[in-house]
Amino acid sequence: MTFDRPEALARAAMTICINCEQCRELMEDAPCQYFPRLFHLADRAKSGGKPISGKDLLDLVDLCNACGQCPCRPVQSDIRRAKDAFVERDGLPLATRLIENVQLVGRLCGTFPALVDVVMKSPRLGRLARRLVGIHPDRKMPSFPRDRLARWVARRGLDRPKQTDGRKVAYFVGCTARYMFPDVAKATIEVLERNGASVFVPEQKCCGMPTFLEGDKPFTLDLVAANLPVLQRCVEDGYDIVTACPTCSFMFKSVLARDAQFSPAYRDRIRALAAELGGDTQAIARVLAAEVSGPSGRTGSVAAEFLASWVINYNLGLHAEADRGDVGYFAHWDANQRIKVAAHVFELGEYLRTLDGEGALHLPVMDPTEKLSYFPPCHLREQNMGRPWLHLLEKAPHSDVAPVGQPMDCCGLGGIMGFKADFHAASLAMGRGLIDRIAAAEPDRIVTECLACRLQFTQMQDKPVSHPAELLAEAYRAEDAGFGSAEAGDAPLSTRGGGV
Repeated sequence: MTFDRPEALARAAMTICINCEQCRELMEDAPCQYFPRLFHLADRAKSGGKPISGKDLLDLVDLCNACGQCPCRPVQSDIRRAKDAFVERDGLPLATRLIENVQLVGRLCGTFPALVDVVMKSPRLGRLARRLVGIHPDRKMPSFPRDRLARWVARRGLDRPKQTDGRKVAYFVGCTARYMFPDVAKATIEVLERNGASVFVPEQKCCGMPTFLEGDKPFTLDLVAANLPVLQRCVEDGYDIVTACPTCSFMFKSVLARDAQFSPAYRDRIRALAAELGGDTQAIARVLAAEVSGPSGRTGSVAAEFLASWVINYNLGLHAEADRGDVGYFAHWDANQRIKVAAHVFELGEYLRTLDGEGALHLPVMDPTEKLSYFPPCHLREQNMGRPWLHLLEKAPHSDVAPVGQPMDCCGLGGIMGFKADFHAASLAMGRGLIDRIAAAEPDRIVTECLACRLQFTQMQDKPVSHPAELLAEAYRAEDAGFGSAEAGDAPLSTRGGGV
């Protein structure tokens, strides 16, 4: 059987895994939809059953939500390349094009939030509205805020950079916090300011992860083209880029800069330094580190990937010119720009842990009566930073927090995938094991930095769900009030993940 290019790419990605087979056992306990289906198709064809069709291959790559749990980066890239090719040839359904544009959905629903709430709370109208836009009728939707975050930011003057000699943070909000959970964004700003940072919220668009997952490459590249120069200017002006969304940090740190250290531009810089410094690799590393970290002098967890000794030695070798090099999704972009931005992006917990290491973080006294279960989301795994929020919450005075879930657990939402009518049942099945483990832990509150996980937890159980930044902000306020209520005139932050 012959295949067109999309099917050929999907089959090539599939063949790598079939020939390896390590993930047949390695991913056995993971709530992954891709690998079980892959090996089922392979076993079926091998045993003389129905051959693998083009439709099988399309459905297969559509099951990957780039969670980062599988160990092979090349396979992840190959799956995305196949999905892009399918979309380029066949297009995307109109409903998917709407759902993937989280920024547009947020703006539309945020323009008429009261009307949207009335419609979504209506048993008949709500189910009909969901069906019309391709969302499963049983999927709960968050309530959209009456006061847009952009107005709140403008009222506080945070949309304009301020002159300061102290620590400066450019806050990348992310669509879910901006349009659905603005209290998380407000809490993030409050926590950063409380610890001495001057916060600036620059112009920004969606990070691009939803469209990246759907194979909408032109839209993804447009979003990156809008965001990357803005973030680069922030870095050049001495800002640390902080986001409270692990998916946004994953996009900028792990996806955007993937393979940039093997680009011709980065290789040429290393070779120029080698000629200048007599081939002293340690001296080369010091110069590169100064270039990457400047001007703020602070870098995030992925910076080490660009400065490792083996990367320098690789780029100095003759084989580097013949190798695949920088073949990532954004390979045509300026590699040095991608590296510079990625190295200065911090997930909020990672940033606060860095401040803690510098002795510049004040952790407030937590509520000792509330039992917390913390879940680390999937998109932390490829950012080489461990579980910073768990470290901080465990260190905070009087906190009662424990991690929940197994290493391969996933909430199952998969970004926008869980909202699709045909993926809803699989989404709930993927998250069921984790939900059962949360129930067994019997927490008073679930804590996770991922707002997609928050939406899924609200869908599947009744315990309140909070971003850890909200807990810190509430605790700071309680400290200021002498462990009483929030100060007069300051409305308390909502920490419940309610849906309609």
